[in-house]
Amino acid sequence: MKKIKFALVGLGRIGKIHLDNLLLMDEVEVVAVMDTQADGRQFAEQRGINHLFSSYEQMIKDSLIDAVVICSPTDTHADYVEIAAHAGIAVFCEKPLDLNLGRVLEVLKLVKAKGIKLMLGFNRRFDQEFLKVKKLVAQGAIGNHHLVKITSRDPKAPPISYVVQSGGLFLDMTIHDFDMARFLVDKEVVEVYAKGAALINPELSRVGDIDSAVITLTYEDGTMAIIDNSRQAAYGYDQRVEVFGSKGMVKADNNLHDTHQLYNGEGIHGSLPLNFFIERYANAYKTEIRDFVLAFINKTDLAVDGNDGLQSLMIGLAAIKSIKENRPVKISEINHNQEISLIIKESAI
Repeated sequence: MKKIKFALVGLGRIGKIHLDNLLLMDEVEVVAVMDTQADGRQFAEQRGINHLFSSYEQMIKDSLIDAVVICSPTDTHADYVEIAAHAGIAVFCEKPLDLNLGRVLEVLKLVKAKGIKLMLGFNRRFDQEFLKVKKLVAQGAIGNHHLVKITSRDPKAPPISYVVQSGGLFLDMTIHDFDMARFLVDKEVVEVYAKGAALINPELSRVGDIDSAVITLTYEDGTMAIIDNSRQAAYGYDQRVEVFGSKGMVKADNNLHDTHQLYNGEGIHGSLPLNFFIERYANAYKTEIRDFVLAFINKTDLAVDGNDGLQSLMIGLAAIKSIKENRPVKISEINHNQEISLIIKESAI
């Protein structure tokens, strides 16, 4: 079988994960890697990649590529996707596509016009625990869904230098939870009410961000989701979901370092949750990139497309507006552009 020729852009933590996973796949040949930093290119060279670039445009021009994986900084995503689309190259891009709604719309229109595949990196959709929850909800195991609860807490707060470039809590971290809220019950969110504060690092207030939040989402049928976030949990990476309905409840708890429990006179003791997303979602990252590769080979629909990224971005922008104005915000207030509505309805990206 002819192998798919892949290129990869950006060898930070996520890029290294995706590169190693691609190299394990028989259907794939990684023919080029681009990174602006010499140590990133050295990492790829150590993995046997010979064509190394410091310029994305040069890599696209000089390489025969079927698909590209984009793991570079957020402010490059939209431009890089556009360049790939013009070249007819399929794209897997880490979220978000961009922090500006108008810019995202421009890119999605081009992607649709060029007919390329574009998958966004919402890796939690591929976690086996969360997939089991979704499957049981879809099968009617809990009856009519009433409430979704999502807890997402990082083990350590990032430096402010990272925060100011990331889009803040809602567009960097909580955007995964917004996507999960839609994914688990297959319903669209119509209203967002968010409360938040900088409780861990008060300096975040100076750059207009928060590190702790509770968000209530209302779905199109009146059912609700509750998300709680923290940038710093002393006990590790806290990732839990629960869906409650008329017949019962299904939940997925944290993955722990191991499942032992010690019982003694002082209490019951066990292991902490896994350290961070690299450990917690290691298998999900493998499944995610394989899903993209198989969709390319089989010419099938993608599990996560441009519309999913657009929807989560609009929820995030509504959450930011809600915090600033201290009120519930309708998604329609964000989605007031007729062209955006058309993209969402067609959803053929």
